[in-house]
Amino acid sequence: MTLTDAPTYNPFDAAFQADPYPAYRQLRDHDPVHRHEQEGAPAFWALSRFDDIWNAVRDSANFSSEQGLTFYPDEIGQLGLAPTIVMLDPPRHTKLRSLIAKGFTPHRVMSMEPLIREFVRSRIDLIETKARAGEQVDLHQDFSTQIPTFVLAELFDIPESDRMQFDPWVTALTALQDSGFDIQALGAQHAVAEMFGYFGELITARRAAPGEDMISALTQAELEGERLTDWDILGFCFVLVAGGNDTTGNLISHGVMLLDGDHAQRERLVAEPDLIPNALVEFLRLESSVQGLARTTLRPVRIGDVEIPEGEKVMMLYGSANRDEREYGESADRLDITRQFPRHLAFSSGVHFCIGSHLARLQARLAFEELLARQPHIGVDLSGSQRLNSAFTRGWVHLPATGIR
Repeated sequence: MTLTDAPTYNPFDAAFQADPYPAYRQLRDHDPVHRHEQEGAPAFWALSRFDDIWNAVRDSANFSSEQGLTFYPDEIGQLGLAPTIVMLDPPRHTKLRSLIAKGFTPHRVMSMEPLIREFVRSRIDLIETKARAGEQVDLHQDFSTQIPTFVLAELFDIPESDRMQFDPWVTALTALQDSGFDIQALGAQHAVAEMFGYFGELITARRAAPGEDMISALTQAELEGERLTDWDILGFCFVLVAGGNDTTGNLISHGVMLLDGDHAQRERLVAEPDLIPNALVEFLRLESSVQGLARTTLRPVRIGDVEIPEGEKVMMLYGSANRDEREYGESADRLDITRQFPRHLAFSSGVHFCIGSHLARLQARLAFEELLARQPHIGVDLSGSQRLNSAFTRGWVHLPATGIR
């Protein structure tokens, strides 16, 4: 293949989104510090090699999150939202994360295991019932996405009658991200305003009468005399709903897809469920839910023989880094549920290492423990699937299930 015939990196192209990996390899091998210019879209830089991205995301002095996480300008201003924890740099980020950690503790998350396991079992009951009735089971809609929606609602102690609102909010926020946060153009203004209004009222109510939920804990969290403001808590709710719901569902769906492509490893995981936690990282490595997020250079930065000027948006292509042969060897494109990970970017790294990683791991672990125990032959029908149309997130809209017995 000549360079002129090589696959092209184009985050807006449907063919690229369906299979971005050949284009990522092309970038890694021939253009690792890529300047992307495309008519009708903002210009930006893109890093594709593991080492370059690992170093950049751990260098907040040069690569800032405060200008937003996409290649679109002024995304924070267009949302009308105060900067969230993922859009801050140290030292403010460090203090805010410490405050949030007081309410969003691993112990609080792990205490939900029996409740989540019970819910997962109920969803497996449902898909088995549908399959036996001859109905099509949509793995993504009927199973994978239902788990994080349930978990967030439980964490926030949302009344049962209000929980159906979550999916439209997530859909609206995902569409906003991929449109450059043009609320008016998408007609998503109502959904966003509704979400902000709902959580704003919830925060006010929990300050007045705290309960045992996470929002109540956040209203009471204190560090060196400082407490979280309503805006801080609202921003964190925004991050969990927008960033934690769809990504976790896609992790589960991609895991089933990957195992269906290698039945020997699926059989081993069924026989050795203790391998599931490691397998989850491998699923995320091969099919990263977050394909890329941006930073902004605070000063000129030289990477290799290329200098990126100050004030430029730089995409960190996690989906490419996680398949970099320089980090993972010749087997970088192959599933290996026993792979060892001295380093990985499945949840980013550095100060912005995913604050909800322990929650995502718990949900996915329980999903696979229960699903593989009950339906060890479950697979997917890719011919009938529909992928999410996104420049930043790799996932599904629909993914029909097969092999349910």
